[in-house]
Amino acid sequence: MKKLTIGAIKKRKEALPLVMITAYDAIFARLFSESADIILVGDSLNMSFGGNPDTLSVTMDQMLYHTNAVCKGAPDTFVIIDMPFGTYTDETSAFNNAMRVYRETPADAVKIEGGADKANIIRHLTANGIAVCGHIGLLPQAFRAEGGYKIKGKTEDEALSLICDAQAVEAAGAFCMVIEGVKADVATRVAQSVSIPVIGIGAGNGVDGQVLVFSDMLGFYEPFVPKFVKQYINGAKKVKEAVAAYTIEVQNREFPNENYIY
Repeated sequence: MKKLTIGAIKKRKEALPLVMITAYDAIFARLFSESADIILVGDSLNMSFGGNPDTLSVTMDQMLYHTNAVCKGAPDTFVIIDMPFGTYTDETSAFNNAMRVYRETPADAVKIEGGADKANIIRHLTANGIAVCGHIGLLPQAFRAEGGYKIKGKTEDEALSLICDAQAVEAAGAFCMVIEGVKADVATRVAQSVSIPVIGIGAGNGVDGQVLVFSDMLGFYEPFVPKFVKQYINGAKKVKEAVAAYTIEVQNREFPNENYIY
């Protein structure tokens, strides 16, 4: 697949839906690059990869490390990196941290959580050569302040607020945005209110693409499966079966046999 440009991504608005998936290392990035339009190095790695209860403690250095690994595994795929919690509280810190992304990795863009309240940050970055993907709706980095992960768009006021957020993000210069945890009909209205692609996660199929955390959609994470996640394989079961078979063969001295020795 030819690597998408920002212009090509914008042209997918109301056309062929964009396919985005998370990755945190070169191995999975290489596997996903054959099908995905965009790979997101999500701060979700702090939970699924690092075993932490939320995304908040991941650092810029950790994100840069994983982004470099992903870019090596998928050099011909458009890569977006999540800006970690606390790294874009003002225009100066946001630009300094985004510059680190561009200087220290081959990533194509950064992703920032927030709507109208972050428009000034997005505008400052885009005005200084940083490509920005927005993120509105349910904001994982704000879950403590909101008292949990809460679905958005349940009232008309919330719907109108989301539309305002989307339009502010677009006006600030973002080339696309993620919309998370929003009632499907409202997410459709939001997508129709802007001219850049809106990529959903837990936001129905009336948007311009979809993103999932790979460990969720491949069935690797057993403790909890979000309602919006479809598990395309039971990865945890398959891995356990493979390791159990390996264990039996090792203990019975069946592995390595003559096919696997020098």
